[in-house]
Amino acid sequence: MLLDTASLYYRAYFGVPDSVRAPDGTPVNAVRGLLDFIGRLVQDHHPDDLVACMDADWRPAWRVELIPTYKAHRVAAETPVGQADEEETPDTLAPQVPVIEAVLDAVGIARVGVAPYEADDVIGTLTGLARGPVDIVTGDRDLYQLVDDERRVRVLYPLKGVGTLQVTDEAVLREKYGVDGRGYVDLALLRGDPSDGLPGVPGIGEKTAKKLLDAYGDLAGIMAAVDDPAAKLTPSQRKRLDEARDYVAVAPKVVRVAGDVPLPAFDPTLPREARDPAVLAELAERWGLRGALQRLLSALHS
Repeated sequence: MLLDTASLYYRAYFGVPDSVRAPDGTPVNAVRGLLDFIGRLVQDHHPDDLVACMDADWRPAWRVELIPTYKAHRVAAETPVGQADEEETPDTLAPQVPVIEAVLDAVGIARVGVAPYEADDVIGTLTGLARGPVDIVTGDRDLYQLVDDERRVRVLYPLKGVGTLQVTDEAVLREKYGVDGRGYVDLALLRGDPSDGLPGVPGIGEKTAKKLLDAYGDLAGIMAAVDDPAAKLTPSQRKRLDEARDYVAVAPKVVRVAGDVPLPAFDPTLPREARDPAVLAELAERWGLRGALQRLLSALHS
C-alpha cells in the first residue's frame, strides 16, 4: 500500500475540525485525521507493506522548465533562483507537517521522499518495482495512470474520508473516462488540469479528448491525424492541435509520473509495534495524540 501522504493529510485537515488541538492549543486536526486514516486503511485492507510517500519537491524545476505554468498558482512567494518554491499552505497546516513526519518515524511506517521529485514519482517508481499487488491511496486523479489490472495495481480514491473508497481499476476508468491507465496521461494532457496549471489544448475538453483517443488510439495517433488530410478531424480540431504542437511535445513528460526515482534504502514492512515507543509516548503527550495513536497501534497489532 502506497500513500500519497500530502493528499491524505490535506483531506484530513479540511475534514477534521480545527478545534482538535494539542494541550498548548496548537491545531493537530491534520495529524490526528491522518493517523485515523492510516489505522482504518490497515484495518480494512491488511497490507503487508506500507509506504508514506512524500513530496520532497512539490514543484520540480525540471517540470517547470517544460511547462512554466505548472502549479504556478500555488506558489506562496517568489524565491531566489536555485531555491525551491514555497507552496501556499494554510497557516495552521504547515506546522503540522513536521509533527506528522516525526510520528510516522516513531511508529515505524516507512516515509520516502526524494528531491527533485514529487510523491507521485516515488509512487510510480515503487509501483514499477513491486512484485505483487499494489493499492495506491490518493485523492489525486493523476495517479489513475498507474492503474493496471494485469499487474493488480489499483487506486483507492477517498470519496468520504477513507471509510468510503472508490476502488479504481481499468473497468472504472473505461466507464468514467473511456481509457485505461496508460491512456489516462493522454486524456489528462489534452483536456488540461487547472489544479496543476496544465493548460491543455484550447478547445479540447474531456469529451472531445475521449472521442479523439477512441478514434486514433493515443496521442501519437491523434497528432499523426493532424498531418493526414484524409483524417476526419474538424477544421477547428486540426487547427487547435496543430497550434499546440509545442505543448503536446513536452506535456507527456510533465504529466507522466517518473518511474526511475533513485530511492534510498528503507524497510516497507508494515510495523506491528512502535519502532521507538519512548519518542512516540513523548509525541502523544505533547500533541494530544494518545487516542489516535492507540487506535493506529491497535490496527497495526491486529
